[in-house]
Amino acid sequence: MDKKLRCLIVDDEPLALEMLGRYVAKTPFLELVQACSSAVEALEVLQHSDIQLIFLDIQMPDLNGIELSRLLDKDIKVVFTTAFHEYALEGFKVNALDYLLKPFNYEEFLRAASRAADWFQHRVLTSEAKTGRDYLFVKSEYKLVKVDFNHVIYFEGLKDYIKIITKNNPKAILSLMSLKNLEALLPEERFMRVHRSYIISLNEITAVERNQVIMSDNLRITIADPYKERFQAFVNH
Repeated sequence: MDKKLRCLIVDDEPLALEMLGRYVAKTPFLELVQACSSAVEALEVLQHSDIQLIFLDIQMPDLNGIELSRLLDKDIKVVFTTAFHEYALEGFKVNALDYLLKPFNYEEFLRAASRAADWFQHRVLTSEAKTGRDYLFVKSEYKLVKVDFNHVIYFEGLKDYIKIITKNNPKAILSLMSLKNLEALLPEERFMRVHRSYIISLNEITAVERNQVIMSDNLRITIADPYKERFQAFVNH
């Protein structure tokens, strides 16, 4: 299941608006709701559309980007786009997520858009952890992929990424996230960290042999010393 960020682009320059439209269209995790040529037009769209992200020019007539950003709901994130670097500090004072200095290329745009996707992903993960759901969404290959806890065998930490091994998918899911951050979001009664690089599903343990757990895919994972006491308490219980 994939989710896209619903976004607006707001700029009074037709060429800039056209370029932003192309950039959004080629970004898989963004959905363009509307292109607006003024902040006033954007306000009208915001009254009847669910918007999560706005790429917002600062210098515009009648109502500029800074002024519009102050009227937004706190859950709507802003990436400012402007040709004037002196607005950067003022932009961040209103809690802008990022700042793109014109002219910018697609790589710079994608970097800012990815930062927004990361912010929303973290909020989704935190919300789901608090509501006790049996799944979470992780960003993988510019998509938000649903991971069902019932299908997970283990999570493996790979530097800045995690690898998710599930029963129903022969291909591992890779996501840019630390194992430490993931651990804080997983239900303790279902998952346990047994090694600096592994969090296992307790339901998928088929045997325990000496200092190793044998998982349902026949993988043997060593129980590292810092985690032995907690794991033994689980086995005894």
